[in-house]
Amino acid sequence: MIRRLAAASALMLSLGLAGCAATVTLEPAEDANDPLCADVSVRLPDAFGDLQRRWTDAQATAAWGDPTAVILSCGVTPPGPTTLQCVTFEGVDWIVDASELPYQRITTYGRTPATQVYVNTEDVSPSDVLPVISRIVQAIPAETECVDPDQATPAPVEP
Repeated sequence: MIRRLAAASALMLSLGLAGCAATVTLEPAEDANDPLCADVSVRLPDAFGDLQRRWTDAQATAAWGDPTAVILSCGVTPPGPTTLQCVTFEGVDWIVDASELPYQRITTYGRTPATQVYVNTEDVSPSDVLPVISRIVQAIPAETECVDPDQATPAPVEP
């Protein structure tokens, strides 16, 4: 009787552990050790809808979903001026790189350190993720903002 109970307990434990998602292996960004990234990291949500947060093995990173649908990295190199689409959520400008659809690489613009979110748009809409993340990265001071391409001042041409 005790052996059956022990065997049943071991089976239940192994089934329970099999349902746990593995750690997501990521590389930390160059400036992941910036104290502002620590402020971002400790305030990240536990879930986006049904996408639960998972453990990562790199500083200032986060991941949600199994398989992973959202990856966040704080401390990435801030993007320079670009012609890529700029969107604003909660007062935070984001540059959208849709060159790898259905994945979008979305990076804060005008904030140092920059925060980047990589989203599988087949699993979650960036519009569901960015408002939440934007409220968190507002703690990183804005140095500049996106401008309409028509309002951009062209650089002077050297003779």
